[in-house]
Amino acid sequence: VPPVTTRPSITLDNGQRSEDDLTHKLVDIIRINQRFMENREAGAPQLIIEDLWELLQYHVTTFVDNEISGTPPARHRSGRPLKTLSQRLKGKEGRFRGSLSGKRVNFSARTVISPDPTLSLNEVGVPDRVAKEMTQTLNVTERNVEEARQYVRNGPEAHPGANYVRRPDGRRLKVTEKNCEELAEKVEADWEVNRHLVDGDIVIFNRQPSLHRMSIMAHEVVVMPYKTFRLNTVVCPPYNADFDGDEMNMHALQNEEARAEARVLMRVQEQILSPRFGGNIIGAIQDHISGTYLLTHSNPEFSETQALDLLRATRVDELPEADGVDDDGREFWTGRTLFSELLPDDLDLSFTSSAGDSVVIEDGQLIEGTIDEDAVGAFGGEVVDTLTKEYGETRARVFINEIASLAMRAIMNFGFSIGIDDESIPPEAEEQVDEAIESAYDRVQELIATYEAGELESLPGRGVDETLEMKIMQTLGKARDSAGEIADQHFGDDNPAVVMARSGARGSMLNLTQMAGSVGQQAVRGERINRGYEDRTLSHYRPNDLSSEAHGFVENSYRGGLTPEEFFFHAMGGREGLVDTAVRTSKSGYLQRRLINALSELEAQYDGTVRDTSGRIVQFEFGEDGTSPVKVSSGE
Repeated sequence: VPPVTTRPSITLDNGQRSEDDLTHKLVDIIRINQRFMENREAGAPQLIIEDLWELLQYHVTTFVDNEISGTPPARHRSGRPLKTLSQRLKGKEGRFRGSLSGKRVNFSARTVISPDPTLSLNEVGVPDRVAKEMTQTLNVTERNVEEARQYVRNGPEAHPGANYVRRPDGRRLKVTEKNCEELAEKVEADWEVNRHLVDGDIVIFNRQPSLHRMSIMAHEVVVMPYKTFRLNTVVCPPYNADFDGDEMNMHALQNEEARAEARVLMRVQEQILSPRFGGNIIGAIQDHISGTYLLTHSNPEFSETQALDLLRATRVDELPEADGVDDDGREFWTGRTLFSELLPDDLDLSFTSSAGDSVVIEDGQLIEGTIDEDAVGAFGGEVVDTLTKEYGETRARVFINEIASLAMRAIMNFGFSIGIDDESIPPEAEEQVDEAIESAYDRVQELIATYEAGELESLPGRGVDETLEMKIMQTLGKARDSAGEIADQHFGDDNPAVVMARSGARGSMLNLTQMAGSVGQQAVRGERINRGYEDRTLSHYRPNDLSSEAHGFVENSYRGGLTPEEFFFHAMGGREGLVDTAVRTSKSGYLQRRLINALSELEAQYDGTVRDTSGRIVQFEFGEDGTSPVKVSSGE
């Protein structure tokens, strides 16, 4: 019989005692044993004895495991199945996964996150009410006794104050508004003071689901008003966070060793390079990239006032030599020159960006090229990557902070907005798009005619029906592409959607095509839509109609708006995307858990081998090449 600590009784609000499930079960076992004994001594018939024997067996079984198939589970008076021994151990909420591997902890906070580009990337803005609740233990010595007393004097409400003190004899006293003054006088060396979080404390910050190492990093506290955690926008990619209502967790570390370890190993700047691909995972994103693109693409000229304004949030406090003099005789500085101010003076680098223009940096000066996602972006930006590897994490951190603030000033200087009009194309372009789609329809009709006449050559390994479907899909795919090309010709280089797509900030030319040209064929499981009624997709069409519109081709653009039938088919295609995302998430989550459990005990040893806990060699050299992906320079 397990002791009462295993099965505590609880007192309900109305004063009733409620016993634990295990206690109920044990009572059942004892009761049946008594009946069994009484009946046996009274010489009851064999049949009754056997029944009671069976019943005793049932109670003992359900005491150990209450989820045996073919056996009705023992239930509470309310009809809820009892949680007995086996149920306490197994599963996600059980003793192992719920109470040992991971559990709820003290000194943790959770709230919504919001952006704050003025923070450094390794800081986190903590709401004052959280800072007052989370504490750090301050060991009082001769040296800091006055500081400690001040914390206590401030009390639990003022910030920074203290919530508890601990006397050398181990008694813990709560600091209150009433007793804080007299308690402060008593504080001596060897006391402990639980003070509030203050600026510069190190905390651990995390966003679920934690899928890789960078989902949990150490930040320095900046206490701020209001109720949200604030973080710099450039640390969104490693956490995969956005500000549409995401919440994050903060853990205040409780001893000096943990704080030192977090500061050295877990600080955000130590995580700039990701072990997944050896490049930087932290870097400019979204607006930052549009900003640097606008600043360096056409290399605009700025007056002294503008130039200083752009650099005002960086360390740069004097301008370099002017690049020239404009028509009014005033000096000007170009965008590339201003960008170069953020680079180390001896940096030499050249690479080709995906837009196809070559970027050349000599002696810390950007000579030519456009700074876009490939240069400073968050997944393998060349400049950030090189800085981190050759100049160290701290230099890279400063660079990323400054590039973000320069980009924000730049995008504010130029103005950058996107609206419905930016996706409009002139009437003549719309006519061309209609023509392109018409001719595709004609080609589809020709294909259908050929098929019905039985003259369609089937592709190798395909039936004639499949061949027709594939060829129609191909034709309609080309129709959307040509609609896109026509629309594309009518967008200038200064179109905001084009700027975002070209610089790699957000979106693609395909998005623009679908907004301005034509949405294109909707597909379910890689085929045109062909389910619904018998022999047709919707009751609006004739049976066995093979035409484009009857099988989910959306001729209209998003801007023009879809017809009801097109909308319906589009929703069918979209549903598939959602379902498959949900399925993939759960599958990959469980797969990752299995992998982690399988590999959890592998460890790289000091002799260079990788072994499990019993000392068996799994690899003679880590990764079979002995290199860390983080140390290998990109692309080599």
